[in-house]
Amino acid sequence: MQVWGRVFGFTSVAMLFAGIAAQAQMIDNTQAPNTAKAGINKSLLDEIGAGRGDVNTAGSSVFIINRDPFRSIRRGRQLFQRKFTRLQGQGANEKDGVGDINNDLAIGAGLSDSCALCHGRPRGSAGVGGNVVTRPDSRDAGHLFGLGLKEMLADEITTDLRSTRDLAVTLAQQMKRPMTLKLVSKGVKYGSITGNPDGSVDTSKVQGVDADLRVKPFFAEGSTISLREFVVGALHNEMGLEASADPDLLTASAGGRVVTPSGMVLDGSKDKISAPPAPDADNGNEIDPTIVDHLEFYLLNYFKPAHGQPSAIADHGRKVFQKAGCTSCHVTDLTINNDRRVADVETVYDPAKGIFNTLFATATPLYHEVDDGSGQPHLKLPLGNSFVVTDILADFKKHDLGPNFYERNWDGTLQKQFLTRPLWGLGSTGPYGHDGRSMTLNDAILRHGGEAQASRDKYAGLGASEQIALQTFLNSLLLFPPDDTASNLDPGDPAKTGFPQFGHGSIKLTVLFNDPTDPE
Repeated sequence: MQVWGRVFGFTSVAMLFAGIAAQAQMIDNTQAPNTAKAGINKSLLDEIGAGRGDVNTAGSSVFIINRDPFRSIRRGRQLFQRKFTRLQGQGANEKDGVGDINNDLAIGAGLSDSCALCHGRPRGSAGVGGNVVTRPDSRDAGHLFGLGLKEMLADEITTDLRSTRDLAVTLAQQMKRPMTLKLVSKGVKYGSITGNPDGSVDTSKVQGVDADLRVKPFFAEGSTISLREFVVGALHNEMGLEASADPDLLTASAGGRVVTPSGMVLDGSKDKISAPPAPDADNGNEIDPTIVDHLEFYLLNYFKPAHGQPSAIADHGRKVFQKAGCTSCHVTDLTINNDRRVADVETVYDPAKGIFNTLFATATPLYHEVDDGSGQPHLKLPLGNSFVVTDILADFKKHDLGPNFYERNWDGTLQKQFLTRPLWGLGSTGPYGHDGRSMTLNDAILRHGGEAQASRDKYAGLGASEQIALQTFLNSLLLFPPDDTASNLDPGDPAKTGFPQFGHGSIKLTVLFNDPTDPE
């Protein structure tokens, strides 16, 4: 932790880079030089560096992730915001929008030049998901705050549920009769499963998850397992960029087992892993695996949402939320057993330190250093401790919320079940619903039916003050712009010339690089 302890000695260095904060889509300074020096400082070839490599290949993604992890996070953020050019392979996307959309959903996607075009929240370009692959009536891309926490929780829940399934079979074989066990993970109930002496299982009583017991945390309907699949799929579907040579997805989709550079296990013998897209007809493979490595590591470590201004009304609203039964699906806190991140950022209302937006972020290290005797910089590896994810407000289950939330599929069928969307950050994410069809929180709540009918009716029966209190609580769960939010890494200085364009503070990962004088 000695390196982390030196961070405050780098404050002056951080200020040198205060004018190059990345915001939404970003240009490449090596392609479009500008007087303000605002943009991405490294060319795409520099970001690719020495390829994937290994922990001893300087400049490779594996080397950087393991020895200079905060540079990898920052590089992933810059790649996320990069405006890819046609020469770099951007566009056209899936079949150039022409074909049988009934059987190829990706044809419905718009064309983007950066990840941030759709996922620009809480500010910046778009941010309402107008380009995402989706159904005819759904156009609301969720924010990506806390995405790595979601992947880890879903993966651990899957492990728990499958362990219970295997135990049911083992007991059935020992007892020579069917054995039924409850499926519970992290306090959330997923029904029950029956193991049979012949090794088969009865999944008819499983609730909220597919019969294979794999929790898929990504996309509204819960259809994708991992960040890596999410990234490669989005590059193809929305940007026309083909990561066709991705070694991890090639291996896992063919039935093999891999551990990605971010520590996610993909096992094709247990799960159906999405294969990477075919090579581009003209350019072949367009995305080096190292780009996906940095994007995956960035999203694994991406900050969780903030808590806004506390108040007695919001505190009362939290209690109303619980009494109405909303927490039966929107579970408040969930615990990760093995946290693969290298840091956590806690962002809260602080009008004294939050000099630009009344929020202040505190970064805490979650890694340990290892001298492997190679003569290279020390390994900086995740501690792997448990971590309580507070106010995520989700249960990682699929639910039927009634016809008001149903959506048409392109083939004319109806999508009826959707994964509970975490409510953290809700105060910054209107319009509401996975489809963005509710303009107010009140509309979104009253739209609930099906499994949530009882809670919806309790809310509808509340007095106006109680409803407002509940909404105030939800509106206190905020997103924030990391480059404009002061932190213990860059507290900011209101007295700085040019404030607030300069000196507003930020979550400045640059100060945690092995070489903070070499910005991304």
